[in-house]
Amino acid sequence: MADSNSRVYYSRQVFLVLAWIYAVCIVAQTLLAGMALFNNYAYWGYHTTFVIWFQFIPILMLMLAFTGQLSRKIRWKVAGLFLLIVPLQYVSVHVPVIGAVHPVTPLILFWLS
Repeated sequence: MADSNSRVYYSRQVFLVLAWIYAVCIVAQTLLAGMALFNNYAYWGYHTTFVIWFQFIPILMLMLAFTGQLSRKIRWKVAGLFLLIVPLQYVSVHVPVIGAVHPVTPLILFWLS
């Protein structure tokens, strides 16, 4: 029983750390986009490659949400993080009609994280 309690405890602690890392990554990604728009276009390269390093954090968080026995509400929010960053962000970049959604998505991602 104690092993199960420690698993839940450590899963929750790692989940919390990943949530903070993810929130910081969203802020950094938004900053890179702003720097590319208002300072130097060369930052677009950083903006497009940085996301590769943190886009799958929500998958780890989802696994930890189960092992940490977190609520369904939190599990759905984490699933939403992944669905917003991977499919929606990539589609909004390549489909001009919904391109306006792209800069709004980080606001929702930050709020959910």
